[in-house]
Amino acid sequence: DGQSLRLKVNGLYCAECVVKIEDALKAVPGVFAATMNAATNEVKVEYSPVIGDLKLLTKAVESAGPYTATRAVEASEPEIDQEAQATEKEYRSLMRKWWFAAAIGVPTMILSYPWIFPVLRDIFPRGSDNLRYVWYAMGVASLAVLVYSGNQFFAGMWQGLKHRSANMHTLIAVGTGVAWIYSTIALLFPQLFPSEEFTDVYYDVTVVVTALVVLGLAMELKAKGRTSEAIKKLIGLQAKTARVLRDGKEVDVPVEEVLVNEIVIVRPGEKVPVDGEVIEGQSAVDESMITGESLPVSKKIGDEVIGATINKTGAFKFRATKVGKDTALSNIIRLVQDAQGSKVPIQRIVDRVSAYFTPTVMILAIVGFVVWYDFGPMPPLAYALIVAVTTLIIACPCALGMATPMSLTTGIGLGAQNGILIRSGDALQAAEKLNAIILDKTGTITIGKPSLTDIVLAPNQKETDVLRLAASVEKSSEHPLALAIVEGAQARGLPLSDVQTFEAIPGHGVSATVEGRQVLIGNLKLMTREGLALGTLEEKSKALADDGKTPMYVALDGQAAGIIAVADTVKEDSQAAIAAMKKMGLEVVMITGDNERTAKAIARQVGVDRVLAEVLPQDKAFNVQKLQLEGKKVAMVGDGINDAPAL
Repeated sequence: DGQSLRLKVNGLYCAECVVKIEDALKAVPGVFAATMNAATNEVKVEYSPVIGDLKLLTKAVESAGPYTATRAVEASEPEIDQEAQATEKEYRSLMRKWWFAAAIGVPTMILSYPWIFPVLRDIFPRGSDNLRYVWYAMGVASLAVLVYSGNQFFAGMWQGLKHRSANMHTLIAVGTGVAWIYSTIALLFPQLFPSEEFTDVYYDVTVVVTALVVLGLAMELKAKGRTSEAIKKLIGLQAKTARVLRDGKEVDVPVEEVLVNEIVIVRPGEKVPVDGEVIEGQSAVDESMITGESLPVSKKIGDEVIGATINKTGAFKFRATKVGKDTALSNIIRLVQDAQGSKVPIQRIVDRVSAYFTPTVMILAIVGFVVWYDFGPMPPLAYALIVAVTTLIIACPCALGMATPMSLTTGIGLGAQNGILIRSGDALQAAEKLNAIILDKTGTITIGKPSLTDIVLAPNQKETDVLRLAASVEKSSEHPLALAIVEGAQARGLPLSDVQTFEAIPGHGVSATVEGRQVLIGNLKLMTREGLALGTLEEKSKALADDGKTPMYVALDGQAAGIIAVADTVKEDSQAAIAAMKKMGLEVVMITGDNERTAKAIARQVGVDRVLAEVLPQDKAFNVQKLQLEGKKVAMVGDGINDAPAL
């Protein structure tokens, strides 16, 4: 059986570093796979337990270049904030370098070819002293750009040379450096060149290429900084402290210090700190952020509770069964990290191509120089130098440094303006080939919170009376179903009264006195226990339940008065959006952690034919894979943390 770990790598300075580190780790006996994520500077290593000393892995990374490697710690908010501050500092540094290069680059481009512009043609004619003096100034200014804005390229080239390898930085440094040297020679010794055209300077190339690639690096760094935001939001769901029983006393401790089998106490409104099993008390727990269940789930002795969910009503005690990195939320965080670190096939091809790109261009430049020096016209040195420099300049990867992040930023920005957040460039590229789309129910197809949908009355009852009295009873409750009734009454402008007596009947409902009238609100069990005749209300309640709604009986003064139904209602535009997706040729599938009856009712309303109900978070990703095995190119739409692994 294999094991895996993540290593944090520092010192990455080029695209080829990814391949070098992966290859160095794969060369270690017992390593099955190594996948480097350049966005997070982490490498996931899958290895055999026969590797007793994990220092072999860090040494392998350090032997591949000027890198340092340490075992990645579990993600935490302070660590992510620290990384974000470091990234922001580096980003500001790169932007200062870009502004410096850009400020010099614009006049340098114009004054390199003044004869193109009618206004400057007469002031700086070709071969004039005026032009040469301007070019002298440009030479000094462009050298300043190389030293300040381009220093990381020369440092990267030096690091590569120390480890006997060439990289993208080598190409940029050699291209811009040779262009500057050639221009300076042409300016100082024009007699070495066969004609006046060959004495044109390339200072503009030096400055503009440096500026473009630095801007590309800054944009790439900004994109990298966003990769940790999803993880930070997940971590933010965790409770910070837990109330545990130690030596018979309640003690508040950091959630990291909770031990397996400890007794944890949770009061209304608090987060469940870790996973466990209820041993005393009962309550309703909001699990929507983990399971996608739109309504709170009742919990009693023997039921499991999940860390990071929110306790809504009663207090309870539970025994901790999973803590730390073993909780459901920690597993979700790991799944998201693995998804971020995964690679699509085209990315692996690009990594390999980049490893050979720089040496190939260097060889072509050298071959061009030799051929033109041996077989070219007189003077051979000038022609050979021009060919070599031109090869380096046209291959200088400003397109790799600029075009890709620019197109991604533009595409992702347009998506954001239209309410579409694109996770990565790979996702954007893959979207064109989609033929299936999975929609999460809660919060995607539906609003994500319950609201009042129906009021069914028994004979001789008034809707305003039934709703007003029911809302008066429920106004002190924090249960989402109760809030939906209260909000429904308030929306109709109904005044609510104070409650004289109130009794919660566990598993049944509530009994209260309002304005001297006895009010019962609850399920069928409550009505049966009280011996109330329901008539046609029972059939109507079943019909409402079949439509995915939650019906609650209301009885006034010992008589069944009606039914109030609540549901997580469908968004106004869901049906039209799904119809539009079908028209595009997409197979639409709805997935949810909700029960099957509710799920199918919602699916009927919006026109979805394929429904996957009662699906756990970890199984959502499995269902995506099943569709992919059918040959589908799948997109997933969801807004809950429970959707993160599948996304």
